[in-house]
Amino acid sequence: MQAKREYRDRDETEVAVLDALVDRTEEGMTVFELRSGVGTDIDAIEDALAELKEEGLITVENDDERMRIYPDERVVPDGNGNENDDSPSLFRRIREKLGL
Repeated sequence: MQAKREYRDRDETEVAVLDALVDRTEEGMTVFELRSGVGTDIDAIEDALAELKEEGLITVENDDERMRIYPDERVVPDGNGNENDDSPSLFRRIREKLGL
C-alpha cells in the first residue's frame, strides 16, 4: 500500500519511508526494519524521519525499550481503493506486457 497521493510529492526517501510505514500501520517499524525495507543508507533514513516527524506525518513511540515508528493516520489511505487509481497494479502491468 502507498501513502496518500497528497503526501507523495516529497523527497524520494521520505516517500519510501511513508510507504513502508503505511504497509505496517498497525505494528509500526523500527529504524532497522525501515533500513531493510527502504533500501537506502541510514543517514538518509534518519534525515527523512526527522523531516517527517517535524511535519507531523509520523509518530514515534518508545514501548518495551524498543522505538517504533508509525505513520500519521492522515497519511494512510482509507482503503476504498481510490487513492492510487492512476497507477496500474502489478498484475495489470504484467498482463499488458504479455499482451493479455
